[in-house]
Amino acid sequence: MLEYLIAGGVMAGIGSALAVALALANKKLYVYEDPRIDQVEGMLPSANCGACGCAGCRAFAEKVVEGALAPGKCTVSAPVGIVAIASFLGVDAGSEERRVARLACAGGAHVAWNRARYAGLETCRAAALIGGGGKGCAWGCLGLGDCERVCDFDAIRMDEHGLPVVTEAKCTACGDCVEVCPKSLFSIHPVSHRLWVACNNMANGDEAEAVCEVACTACGRCVADAPPGLMRMLDNLAVIDYSKNHLATQIPIQRCPTGAILWIDGMKGPVKGPEARRITRKSPLPIEPADLPVLR
Repeated sequence: MLEYLIAGGVMAGIGSALAVALALANKKLYVYEDPRIDQVEGMLPSANCGACGCAGCRAFAEKVVEGALAPGKCTVSAPVGIVAIASFLGVDAGSEERRVARLACAGGAHVAWNRARYAGLETCRAAALIGGGGKGCAWGCLGLGDCERVCDFDAIRMDEHGLPVVTEAKCTACGDCVEVCPKSLFSIHPVSHRLWVACNNMANGDEAEAVCEVACTACGRCVADAPPGLMRMLDNLAVIDYSKNHLATQIPIQRCPTGAILWIDGMKGPVKGPEARRITRKSPLPIEPADLPVLR
């Protein structure tokens, strides 16, 4: 009986000592967390898209409560939600221009030629590893929809010509499409960047146009017509200096012969200039001759 009492006393002593140690450790190591963080997180859209520059909505809430970021930095929340957070914290809502993904290619199946048939795993990344995917334009979109599949916000759809179309209203600028595209055709831009070069082909004019009817031919008309410093030619491709975006104008698209330089209208979508070649073809370009190589 005495043995049991001794054992019980020892166990009780050990338990008490551990309890005291834990209590002291908790007091010593306790890290205060502002309860407002939970409330702000609950007022956010829970998209965890990373467009604000934080790892997720929780991290963003911590920064907002800390005062390091303004509520308006979240471009996914509705304006009323931003105001609600600012009112709750008693801070200025701030503002941040929405950003969206842009695609630097317009070479769908109806205007761009293939130099080989691809037969393999139906992903752009897989196709790009096998001879570049078979498209005549080595820089062009392969159209197998990796970007559509990776987008968690249903902001990208593949059109009838195998080209991704971004829905601005749904895009959160998370950058997943940028990372997954093996041709590096997507980039994230403020919505005010309406003047756009829908091509990434760096071949010379005749060579570029031979593989895609809407490729930039490096003719230089856009650069000549644009406000000074807004555009330049680099590696046979028109480039826009968005630091001068306050001069953004539709003038550079007016004489573009292929429509590679265009204006992205928030309602109408891509708008080409009056001198751009009009493409009426709806069906894909033929992939004849039949003896084209097959990439597997």
